[in-house]
Amino acid sequence: MRIVALLLLMLFSAQVLAETGEQHAQAAARGLVGTPAPRLVLKTIDGQTIDLASYYGKKAVYLKFWATWCVPCREQMPHLKHVYEQAGSDMEVIAVDVGFDDTLEDVRRYRKEMGLKMPIVFDDGSIGEAFHLRVTPQHVVIGRDGRVLYVGHEANEKLNAALLAARTSTPSNVATAMAASDAGAADKQLPDVTVPTLSGAPFRLNAADSQPTVLVFMSPWCETYLAKSRPAVAASCRAVREQVTALSRDEHVRWLGIASGLWADQDGLRAYQQEHHLTMPLALDESGTLFRRFRVMHVPTLLVFDAHGRLVRRIEGVDAQLGDQLNALSAR
Repeated sequence: MRIVALLLLMLFSAQVLAETGEQHAQAAARGLVGTPAPRLVLKTIDGQTIDLASYYGKKAVYLKFWATWCVPCREQMPHLKHVYEQAGSDMEVIAVDVGFDDTLEDVRRYRKEMGLKMPIVFDDGSIGEAFHLRVTPQHVVIGRDGRVLYVGHEANEKLNAALLAARTSTPSNVATAMAASDAGAADKQLPDVTVPTLSGAPFRLNAADSQPTVLVFMSPWCETYLAKSRPAVAASCRAVREQVTALSRDEHVRWLGIASGLWADQDGLRAYQQEHHLTMPLALDESGTLFRRFRVMHVPTLLVFDAHGRLVRRIEGVDAQLGDQLNALSAR
């Protein structure tokens, strides 16, 4: 009976995860499906250049967003391989690693392990922004007419039907397209930007001549979801959360937790805040704007700014000297 109960629990958990993933994908689809696809120039991990716009009006494009640590991405990889192997001259298949807590070495190792032959792109966040990335895996199907036809999470009959429809859609000249957002340069100075927090209170990043500021880039699912696939990262997330919980009680330093919008929403972030009794303000970076602006590709990452808003430290993981440095920055 215990084994049966465990199997039922596992099936239920997998179903909930799939439903949640599909909800995130549908949120990404809103405002994207039916619009001209972004004109982006991609570079593969082998150094090749792919001009997406050159395909619009000629052939379909299938973009698969994924990560090496993502369990459903791994489960769906045989489907991606099959689609690539069966694709003819009327469809391009491109695998896009989301670049979040992955490295080029991880991707190359996984490509060799799985025998992947399709072009693979390592995203700096700009591709995900252009295609409203909200979940992994996320499928984006662009028709031959150059418009986004489908966005989804699961490798199912809906995706297969979209891939078929994309290849048979009527080609046309695409007059307009969403411009790719400029990822910008890594900021060495806090920008004059006000960020809405989970409580609704605004947090002004550039409060010059005020107090030192620490931006804590994190993900609410890091400690749990990555516990098996990336245990070292999960442990680092937990350790940083415990350190930040203790240090953020200091009223002489401004703290802001910035959560990635990947696989996260405000309800989930609020639950995480309550579960761990976090007192620092939290903000959900749904579009990934702040992650890209500060070139943050891994969690946890802490950026330490002095009282004039100048970046003085970038920390990935726990730094035992952080408390002493913050005391020095706040002149105590």
